[in-house]
Amino acid sequence: MSETSSQTATQTGIDPRGPQFAAALTVVVLILALLLPQPWALLVTVIQTVLFAIGTGLGVQRTPHAWLFKKFVRPRLSAPDELEDPAPPRFAQGVGLVFVLVALVAYVLGATLVAQIALGLALVAAVLNAVFRFCLGCEIYLLIRRFA
Repeated sequence: MSETSSQTATQTGIDPRGPQFAAALTVVVLILALLLPQPWALLVTVIQTVLFAIGTGLGVQRTPHAWLFKKFVRPRLSAPDELEDPAPPRFAQGVGLVFVLVALVAYVLGATLVAQIALGLALVAAVLNAVFRFCLGCEIYLLIRRFA
């Protein structure tokens, strides 16, 4: 990270445990979408699509997940060692949005297996973040920045 982007992350950075918390909630929602029968699976997929769209459009700091984290989880934790640049998690929300949009379109077209595969891929990424704090979308963002 350059000195300028490091300073920006410090000034506008986010607690890195927030996206991990959001990923844990996303895991629950995606599992529901995979386990529930139609039309409930479609409804849950729509909800997750809206959540990813908020994170992508407004930033991860303005999602319902972030509000829950700030209100209920963050006050019970010690201060983070460092703050994180919100751009990589925001990009990751966009990647998730693409997968759930594919699932949404597939459900609407009756291609349930395609929808479940797309949701399953999003679920793998969410589990990696929630359990191991490995944000696949963030890593893709950093690779793109490095080579762009």
